[in-house]
Amino acid sequence: MIRTAAAMIIASATQVVADVSFLGMPIDCVLGETCVIEDYPDVDPTDAVSDYRCGLKSRDGHSGTDFALLSFDQMDKGVRVIAAADGRVQAIRNTRPDQPYVAGTDLNGEECGNAVRIDHGNGYQSVYCHMKLGSVRVTPGQRVVRGQLLGEVGLSGLTNYPHLHLTITQGAEVVDPFAPDQDNACSTPLQTLWLETPKYTDAGLFTVGVSDAVPELSTVISGAARRTSLSPQDAMVLYAHAFHGITYDQIDLTMFGPDGVVFEHTARLDVDQAQAMRAYGRRAPVTGWPKGKYRGYARMIRGDVIIAVRHVDVTVE
Repeated sequence: MIRTAAAMIIASATQVVADVSFLGMPIDCVLGETCVIEDYPDVDPTDAVSDYRCGLKSRDGHSGTDFALLSFDQMDKGVRVIAAADGRVQAIRNTRPDQPYVAGTDLNGEECGNAVRIDHGNGYQSVYCHMKLGSVRVTPGQRVVRGQLLGEVGLSGLTNYPHLHLTITQGAEVVDPFAPDQDNACSTPLQTLWLETPKYTDAGLFTVGVSDAVPELSTVISGAARRTSLSPQDAMVLYAHAFHGITYDQIDLTMFGPDGVVFEHTARLDVDQAQAMRAYGRRAPVTGWPKGKYRGYARMIRGDVIIAVRHVDVTVE
C-alpha cells in the first residue's frame, strides 16, 4: 500500500482479496506512439519521491498513474477513456470545466476533476480523473466490461495538461498496480495487477520552459531561467531538461504561436547523461513577435518510441 486515499470520489469497504492481474489499458492510445506514462504512484512515504523502480517518474504524494497525451489537439479531437476491468460504477462527476489549473484556485475537494469510480468486485476499485466536461457516458450502478467507453481525456481538476490519472484502491488504501506488494527492491516486480504490464523506462523530462536566451543548467534547475511573458523584441528560446538519457536519444523542440509553427528543432545526445539540457530558439523578427499566446512542446524519443512529453506556455505582450 502507498498511502491512505484522502480525496477520492468515494471510499469503498469492499473485502480485500489476493492480488491477481486483471487490469487492461484505461485509455485508447498506444504507449510510445500517441501517449506516454508521465508519472507513476509515489511509493516513498517521506517527502522524497520514488516510483516503483526507484526512479524519478513521480511526484510527492502522487496516488496514481498518469497517461499523458502528446498535445492539446489530441484532447480536442477526443481520446477515449475506457474501463480497465469489468465492474460496477460507484460514482461519477461530470461538472468541472476543462481549463488549466491556476495556483491558489480552490477546487472544493474536486482535484480529480470529472471522474468515474468503478468497483471491480475483487477487492479493488479504479478511479479515472481529469476527464472532459460532458464526456462521461456511464451512471452509478451501471455494469461495465473491460474496454467499455467511460468518457474522454480532458483538462478538469488539478491539472495543466491533458492526461488520464488512474488510481487503484483497496478500500481506503491506494495501491500501486505495478508493484502491489512493494517488495520489488527496485527491480521488475514479481507481481503486477496489469494483464500486460506497460514497459518501464527511467528516462524522462524534468521540465520544459521558455527564456529570452540560452540558459545555464543551474538556472533551469532553480527556475530562474523561466519566462512567462516576453516582449515582441525578445529572443524566444525553448529549453528542455532531461534525465537518464542515453546515446542517440532525441529531444524534439517545437514552438507554436498565433500564426502556427514558429520553429522546430531536433537535438540528440552524444553520450549517456544522467542530466541533459537542450535549447533552441530564434531572435525576434524585425517587426517583433506577434502579440498573443505561444506554446512549446518537448518530446524525448528513443529509437522510434516517444518516452516523455512536456509543454510550456508563454505570452508575448
